Amino acid sequence: MKIILSLLCLALVSQAVIAADIQDIKLNDINDKPTSLKAYSGKVILLVNVASLCGNTPQYKGLEAMYQKYKDKGLVVVGVPCNDFGAQEPGSAAEIVKFCTDNYKVTFPLMAKIHVLGPEQHPLYAALTKDASIPGPTGDIDWNFAKFVIGRDGKTIKRFASGVKPDNADLVKTVEAALGDGKMSAR
Repeated sequence: MKIILSLLCLALVSQAVIAADIQDIKLNDINDKPTSLKAYSGKVILLVNVASLCGNTPQYKGLEAMYQKYKDKGLVVVGVPCNDFGAQEPGSAAEIVKFCTDNYKVTFPLMAKIHVLGPEQHPLYAALTKDASIPGPTGDIDWNFAKFVIGRDGKTIKRFASGVKPDNADLVKTVEAALGDGKMSAR
């Protein structure tokens, strides 16, 4: 019995460390300036790996609409360009910004291009994809436009597959609930 309780405590502590640490993981913004998700402390974050040449690229429109609708209530959409799937984000930072601005009027923050899987997987995505306690799909990111809703407390609330569009009822409900109580967390 002691062994089971010890293992359970260890698992809970490990999950808490993963949840607390994601805000501290270093990223660079699209202008290559160092940042982290801590820059959005107190906000609900919709973190999305994005690409310009993907069948899901039109989701930029819905992501921007969601950002505009909820930003004054504390939502920030964070786009993370990724070229891991079919080389669908080949552009430079300047090309990515131009594409997003010209085609989708994107105003939400974009990060520097990173790897979300494979041997060069960014530590943020390593932490997110290895945390099996997050409701939703598990394991590696399977395509562009996978989404993570992160609560105001920095804990990941839910993961959504790439095909889930920004106006999906479950995604909207999850974001609204996180905005509504400020403390919503899956764990």
